Amino acid sequence: MTTEPMKDAAEQAAVDNEQSPLAAELEAVQAELAQLREDTLRDRADLENQRKRLERERDTARKFANERLLAELLPVIDSLEAGLAAAGEDAVALRQGIELTLKQLLKVTADNGLVEVNPAGQPFNPDHHQAMSTVDSAEHPPGHVVQVYQKGWLLNERLLRPALVVVSKHD
Repeated sequence: MTTEPMKDAAEQAAVDNEQSPLAAELEAVQAELAQLREDTLRDRADLENQRKRLERERDTARKFANERLLAELLPVIDSLEAGLAAAGEDAVALRQGIELTLKQLLKVTADNGLVEVNPAGQPFNPDHHQAMSTVDSAEHPPGHVVQVYQKGWLLNERLLRPALVVVSKHD
């Protein structure tokens, strides 16, 4: 009887020795898994923070995208207000003031990529012109712009508004 409990203890010790490397390996794997989970959560949080930051930056950029243009238009507004204040009865001075202000406004718009489309006498281009009507014209070749009702505009080479035109008829 006394040998049996000793046998059980010896067997238990042998089993413990065999399980000890497995238990250590299991612990190491569990620790590695915990570290990987932590790293994954940290990476997710970093990505979410980056997404929120980029969204804030995009909203700010969109909100202030035309800041430079509007700052450049302020002198035009000032010129118009000064012209109206000083106009009085002199129509010539008022006209000169308006012409100078228009020139100033056209410079600001050109500096910001706005280009006038004034196709008088040019061939009709359906990509940049909108025909309002056609007429017989001895002075213009067929398919050319005879009259411009309203100028068109391109913004950085993209059509912003087509020119409204009258086109000479084809024979």
